[in-house]
Amino acid sequence: MAEEQTGQERSEQPTAKRLTEARKKGQVARSRELNTLLVMLASAIALWILSGPAISGITTIMSDALSPTGDLLKQPELVPAHLMGVMISALVLIAPFLLLTVVAALAGPAVMGGLLFSPEAVAFKLEKLDPIKGLGRIFSTKGLIELVKALLKFFLVLGVAVLVYKYFEREVMALITFDVMDGIARSGSMIMLALVLLSATLALIAAIDVPFQLWSHNKQMRMTKQEVKDESKDTDGRPEVKARIKQLQREVSQRRMLQDVPDADVVITNPTHFSVALKYDQEGSGAPRIVAKGQDLIALQIRSIAIQHDVAIYEEPPLARALYGTTEIGEEIPGPLFLAVARVLAYVFHLRRSSPTDYIPRPQSVELPSEFAEYL
Repeated sequence: MAEEQTGQERSEQPTAKRLTEARKKGQVARSRELNTLLVMLASAIALWILSGPAISGITTIMSDALSPTGDLLKQPELVPAHLMGVMISALVLIAPFLLLTVVAALAGPAVMGGLLFSPEAVAFKLEKLDPIKGLGRIFSTKGLIELVKALLKFFLVLGVAVLVYKYFEREVMALITFDVMDGIARSGSMIMLALVLLSATLALIAAIDVPFQLWSHNKQMRMTKQEVKDESKDTDGRPEVKARIKQLQREVSQRRMLQDVPDADVVITNPTHFSVALKYDQEGSGAPRIVAKGQDLIALQIRSIAIQHDVAIYEEPPLARALYGTTEIGEEIPGPLFLAVARVLAYVFHLRRSSPTDYIPRPQSVELPSEFAEYL
């Protein structure tokens, strides 16, 4: 037990991974009392529904088995085939009853923890033959609880059975005065009523046992804080590995971002600490979009690539800081910055269309809205 080994308290709820691993080992909540209850209820229901056809069928089978025909008396070699036919008829008669009880037997596990087959749970383990561990399980807390439950169930069911017998005592003694058909019918009614009463008794036990088994299973599956941490590391990866992955992702993102700089219309700079590359689709309906941005060394790389590919560079420190701080790569610029960016783009596009001898005055310093005062 991890609690015994580390001294830590099992205070954490079990994770999905732990529950899945436990399920693979066949460790799920189970209630024997619920299974017994459902089987007995199914038996009572089957007797109630099938009592009429069953009595008629039993009568026919007994008549065929105990009243051999003349052919059987004359030809003994036909007896095995006759007995086989009687057995098949009996099997067909009890098949619905068996089917209902099998379904009930499967319903209990399905309700509690779901149906499953675990090869690991049924695999042979030498430690199961260890008598010391076996005695430890018997005299453990769980073993003692199971013993108390078994004794309580035994005496409770025994008490109800005695009361049922006392109630039907005269009728049981009177069965010898009935003919065969009436005796069978009356016996079936008494058995069915007895099963219902015993099932009601087991329902009380199951109502207590099912919540207890769910609580006990959850307690057994609980984890220490260290187990949760170890599982998180195994699932999500070691911190140093995660940091390295994030670093590689940033490097890939930066390379992809720098590849988009040659397609930009303008790079707005700080001029040395920030660079923001913008692209505007004049035929579209959207606002200018940031295709690259960077700080310090990345900002220098963006400006260097822009110079190599004749992308206009426009120094406007407040606007560069505002764009860098408020907009991510691939996003359109904020609405309040439309006017400032539009003035820069108008100047850049005017430069492109002009001849080398034309003089294009640079716009005055753009003013940012009051909500961007922190970038001034």
